[in-house]
Amino acid sequence: MSSTEPKIFEVGGAVRDRLLGLAVHERDWVVVGATPESMTEQGFRPVGKDFPVFLHPESGEEYALARTERKIAPGYHGFTFHASPTITLEQDLRRRDLTINAMARDEAGHLIDPFNGQADLDKRLLRHVSDAFREDPVRILRLARFAARFAPLGFRVADDTMALCRDMVDSGEVDALVGERVWQELAKALMAPAPEVFIRVLRRCGALAVLLPEVDRLFGIPQPPRHHPEIDSGEHVLMALQQAARLEADLPVRFAVLVHDLGKGITPKAELPRHRGHEARGVPLVKALCERLPIPTACRDLAMGVTRYHLQCHKIRELRPETLLRLITGLDALRRPERLSDFTLACEADYRGRLGLEDRPYPQAAYLAEALRRCQAIDATPFVNDGLRGAEIGNAMERARLDALADLRADPDTAG
Repeated sequence: MSSTEPKIFEVGGAVRDRLLGLAVHERDWVVVGATPESMTEQGFRPVGKDFPVFLHPESGEEYALARTERKIAPGYHGFTFHASPTITLEQDLRRRDLTINAMARDEAGHLIDPFNGQADLDKRLLRHVSDAFREDPVRILRLARFAARFAPLGFRVADDTMALCRDMVDSGEVDALVGERVWQELAKALMAPAPEVFIRVLRRCGALAVLLPEVDRLFGIPQPPRHHPEIDSGEHVLMALQQAARLEADLPVRFAVLVHDLGKGITPKAELPRHRGHEARGVPLVKALCERLPIPTACRDLAMGVTRYHLQCHKIRELRPETLLRLITGLDALRRPERLSDFTLACEADYRGRLGLEDRPYPQAAYLAEALRRCQAIDATPFVNDGLRGAEIGNAMERARLDALADLRADPDTAG
């Protein structure tokens, strides 16, 4: 390769996914032998803040100059980058996280694979490229996320890579991760085909206890086998996450499922395996976790509601009208009825996330939807026409809603 003639290579996920026979949604490129000036002269638009990245003038795809990086401080911000026309493609690929992400194709379509990424694809292994992996704690999160994404294809984390992650946790590297970055990776992992694998990988290397200690402490906590044949509270949460993915739930639902049982982690030992009151105990834990990461409002609000009311939803047909109305108003469903479907979907994932009960129907969702419909049908107009004012109208509407819910409960034909 001439040092004066820039070369362009397709790199990263597009190369990997094409070898796996998966659809390629976006492509990234590395340019070897170029300078920022030569890129702008060709019409590329610079967008990189920390290192030279450019957008193609027509396709809008990212083209990065080949670069190396060096660790200069703790945490994932502690890097300095060096981009130069003398940096080789292999040097650029060496700084990447996993071997399956460290492959490239040249302009003729030939595969360049200096770290045996294709062999690891064939073996279904997620393996680090070099010991430089330990310099960036975000790579543990990315590793766990790739494991969650590719678990259906049979991928697993290589033993030496898992050992390296444990060393990173033990050395305190993970402590440097800030909440915003943890949430970015968690949100992507929760939407993966196997989100429970993300949690398992983090737990195996010890990172879960650092990043999500409220979730980590659920493992080993027993539950009554009559209701939870899987026994372990942590395993139940992972089974519920599997169900949320199976139900194709969106992000707020999956997050709510992840945290809905946090209260079980602080049940007094003398009360185990029962968890009376775990719903109320879990609410402040969810609130604190949401503030620490921080979690978007939609995810936080649903998680708080699911945590507080999921057991009532499971027993919906047994609830007195007053209790059912408090559930509906507690979810703010009269003003925001769109919340109800997400709430019941999270409850369904929880209900079905139990050993041997994965395919059990959940008619409670239809019953709660009908309860909300009947409450919404109560209109203030007749009470205004009767001469009621102010709080009198609200009280009358509440009584009418309670009567409607009592009729629902008495109807033997109502699903639930």
